[in-house]
Amino acid sequence: MKALYTILLLVLSNTFMTLAWYGHLKFKELKWFENLGLVAIVLISWGIALFEYFFQVPANRIGFKGNGGPFSLVELKVIQEVITLVIFMAFSLLAFKNETIKTNHIIGFCFLVLAVYFIFKK
Repeated sequence: MKALYTILLLVLSNTFMTLAWYGHLKFKELKWFENLGLVAIVLISWGIALFEYFFQVPANRIGFKGNGGPFSLVELKVIQEVITLVIFMAFSLLAFKNETIKTNHIIGFCFLVLAVYFIFKK
């Protein structure tokens, strides 16, 4: 059950972080945000990223073996990276219609899945 909670929290965490890191690139399409300067955009993104921490920190505390969770530190990091890429790919395809997934992206993603396999292999 801790593994499931950890993964769900990491998905939520990475959703907020993706919005913070890349969502502002769509702000210019919104009337209220179109004339904001860089400092305002950074502050808004920072505010969004705060929610990332509300999920990331508990995910790591619940999931870490040192706290009774099922994952080593390396396993937590690899899980987080794969989730980050899945969330990013979905976000980029949904929010940026001009972005496409190319063969080299798929090959790279397959290598990441292999990385997960090798990290978890006992």
